[in-house]
Amino acid sequence: MVELVDVTKDYGQADQPVGVHVLKGISLKIEPGQSVVIVGPSGCGKSTLLNIIGALDHPTSGRVLFDGRDLAGLNDRELARIRNREIGFVFQLHHLLPQCTVLENVLIPTLAGVDNSSPKAAHERAEQLLERVGLADRMVHRPGELSGGQRQRVAVARALINRPKLLLADEPTGSLDEEASNDVAELLVGLNRDEGVTLIVVTHSQKLAQRIGHVMELRGGTLNDGAQA
Repeated sequence: MVELVDVTKDYGQADQPVGVHVLKGISLKIEPGQSVVIVGPSGCGKSTLLNIIGALDHPTSGRVLFDGRDLAGLNDRELARIRNREIGFVFQLHHLLPQCTVLENVLIPTLAGVDNSSPKAAHERAEQLLERVGLADRMVHRPGELSGGQRQRVAVARALINRPKLLLADEPTGSLDEEASNDVAELLVGLNRDEGVTLIVVTHSQKLAQRIGHVMELRGGTLNDGAQA
């Protein structure tokens, strides 16, 4: 599903002889349906790595392959379609539109691009997902009427609306209390199991890491195998 080959990422200006080396020769292979959690200290490059995997950022060198395709060989339109149709994103902040209802927020990714799904099918899929995440009775509410944990569950449903092959979650429980964090963790584990979506989670939370599956640690720019949770 995902393969990184000797990926590096540097930041710095052209007139500076020494830049910041965030990622140093990262190689990684993730199989379809696998769940992986990446841990590491703050500022170590976890989000940068996730953005590169999700085609939101480009490596300085190395190769990134998604479902057998080298992302470097794709144009902007092709990359945008992959991000919309084949990869789902969940961030620490839910990024819901406050003026839209819960159901409308979940449907937003279906408005971009063209596929064979009808509006009715998308609507039914959204309702099914909201029921799956425990929000069947909140579809006409707006984000301001929901708790933090409920808003994050809406964001998870939105990420899954186009049936992505890969779900990327960046600190999905970072802004939640313990009870809401446990709910979101249980949801992600269940979705990986029931929907078969490949799951990559970046987190500071050891408790969440223990729930996900295969743990890897990013430290000093290198990615190392951790324990099996």
